[in-house]
Amino acid sequence: MFGLWKTWKALEARGIMGINRRNADYVLKYNKRSLYPIVDDKIITKERALEAGIHVPEMYGVISTEKGIEKLDDIIGGRTDFVIKPAQGAGGDGILVIADRFEERFRTVSGKIISHEEIEHQISSILTGLYSLGGHRDRALIEYRVIPDQIFKSISYEGVPDIRIIVLMGYPVMAMLRLPTRQSGGKANLHQGAIGVGVDLATGLTLRGTWLNNIISKHPDTTNAVDGVQLPNWDGFMKLAAGCYELCGLGYIGVDMVLDQEKGPLILELNARPGLNIQIANDCGLTLRTHAVEAHLEELAAKGIKETPEERVRFAQELFGHIHPKD
Repeated sequence: MFGLWKTWKALEARGIMGINRRNADYVLKYNKRSLYPIVDDKIITKERALEAGIHVPEMYGVISTEKGIEKLDDIIGGRTDFVIKPAQGAGGDGILVIADRFEERFRTVSGKIISHEEIEHQISSILTGLYSLGGHRDRALIEYRVIPDQIFKSISYEGVPDIRIIVLMGYPVMAMLRLPTRQSGGKANLHQGAIGVGVDLATGLTLRGTWLNNIISKHPDTTNAVDGVQLPNWDGFMKLAAGCYELCGLGYIGVDMVLDQEKGPLILELNARPGLNIQIANDCGLTLRTHAVEAHLEELAAKGIKETPEERVRFAQELFGHIHPKD
């Protein structure tokens, strides 16, 4: 028991945030329950982003009822690739990624050939709430399939890598690149076996990786180094993440973004209860950074100052960057 207490105190001294602290001090404190639908429903998130002029993957259509499944052909038209996902899904479950057509059938991103009827069955399962938060009836979203930037080709296995940035009151506090693996089935979900790689907020340079709670330096499938990779358009990602505070009104969120090879940075979804593995990937605790932001906000409030997204990004990069631009 004493050994566990010492371990806990050591983690606390490093500013490691646990689930209870995240929930009590940040999720409950900064996230109004009435605003949750904005981030828990991907369709609402997408509509709000479009209204705000924020780039997101194009939405081809929405299916809300069993009868609506008949409109699938009209929605996808002659497109050879698209994504079907539950509007209220979590953890990447229920997502179907179609990469190509094969005669009268479809080929998934993993190479599996499936029929039109199997796609309809997947949509039907989504509608019943099989993949939704709380098991409630859901809607199926059909959208543009993101084509990852070539920078990820050597450090990702199939699927689409994404970037998660934790944002407190509009201030980015920590970032992570999530890389699909064979074990994760091409999904960028850490719980399914994807890799989490820390990212320097100042420069967008990748740091070290964590895979299945182990520290790694190479991708298990490609064997290429995951650290020292310069992510393109990093300031663009940071400004997108900072601006999501105004978009949804929630004070503590995880902003998930992707880098499309043609369309650039895109917002994928927002999360009101972002996970804590990002701390392992960055070898740094969230609490030290969130406390610094809260202290900064108190100083600004005393002076009657409210910073712009650009100013918030600048503050975060200067204070939390491992490698500062001037170096």
